[in-house]
Amino acid sequence: MKRIKSLLLLMIASLPTLAASPEHEAVLKQLHLPPGFNIRIFADNLPNARQMALGDKGVIYVGSRQGNVYAVQDKDGDGTADQRFVIAEQLNLPNGVAYKDGSLYVAEIQRIIRFDEIGMRLANPPKPVTVYDRFPSDRHHGWKYLRIGPDNKLYTAVGAPCNVCDPEQPIYGSLLRMNLDGSNLEILARGIRNTVGFDWETRTGHLFFNDNGRDYLGDDLPPDELNEWNPANHHFGFPYCHAGNIPDPEFGAGKECYKYAAPVWRYKAHIAPLGMRFYTGKQFPDVYFRQLIVAQHGSWNRSQPQGYQVNIVKFREGQPYNEQPFISGWLTAKGEVLGRPNDVLQLPDGSLLISDDSLGVIYRVTYGQ
Repeated sequence: MKRIKSLLLLMIASLPTLAASPEHEAVLKQLHLPPGFNIRIFADNLPNARQMALGDKGVIYVGSRQGNVYAVQDKDGDGTADQRFVIAEQLNLPNGVAYKDGSLYVAEIQRIIRFDEIGMRLANPPKPVTVYDRFPSDRHHGWKYLRIGPDNKLYTAVGAPCNVCDPEQPIYGSLLRMNLDGSNLEILARGIRNTVGFDWETRTGHLFFNDNGRDYLGDDLPPDELNEWNPANHHFGFPYCHAGNIPDPEFGAGKECYKYAAPVWRYKAHIAPLGMRFYTGKQFPDVYFRQLIVAQHGSWNRSQPQGYQVNIVKFREGQPYNEQPFISGWLTAKGEVLGRPNDVLQLPDGSLLISDDSLGVIYRVTYGQ
């Protein structure tokens, strides 16, 4: 009986993801891409799909804010995932995932855990090892983005536990780095309200990160931010100054905004820029090479919604200078929200994956036939 149950569990865990539902196909028909680009559903049945990480043999690991961590795989190479696994359940908002040398790192609110040799045990995941477990437990802006940097260290952040406040503990509103074993935690920068997306620029190696601005200053204030970290940039203004030059009405008195690091690019207000990647593939036209692709999750309390699209932030000589739409249509002309882009991941063939936490799907974007 135990053997039969085990076989049933394995079969259920590895059931192929189904073809895109009629509802998802209807959404695809509303999306607008530049000429020559195509978009399809890569994987579905991934409730609240958030950050993605690429493992070995094409396995894509997916975090969520509903307690589960998933893995999907396109084994037959047809551009659509045909296997789906649940790696973990009932975790504490496991938004962030990163992969290195056979191990999957997962960021919950209060800790980072690691699943070793995960690629060989997708249908029967091992118990996780705790890497670090001393983060604050606040749920407000407590979900984390997680990456492994070029220096082979874990990067994450702790958001402010509020819309706007001035917490006493220095770890709030910070960008963090630690060794892969959880040792040597460093606070790299403070004054960051909530970053849930960052990447390294390919020419300079500099770390750029998105930051979601505070609410309730009106529809158009403050702009959301793209920031550049370097060892000289220790504080990015929150909660005293926003977007480099906007004093906070409650916490900005007596503060001089020029003393804080200003953003290198100002997005529109409340578009909620999240996951981002500098494109380094060869499939897209040359004009996309080394440009920043940003998932804009969309506003939640603006009188006229905006965001809900994927944009390109144009870079020249390591600095942003322009922004243009790449994929739009998740927000209709009538203000109906069809989906919410969350993260961006480049595949080895140069195609692009985009997670949608509203529909629980991952899209695949290709160029050409």
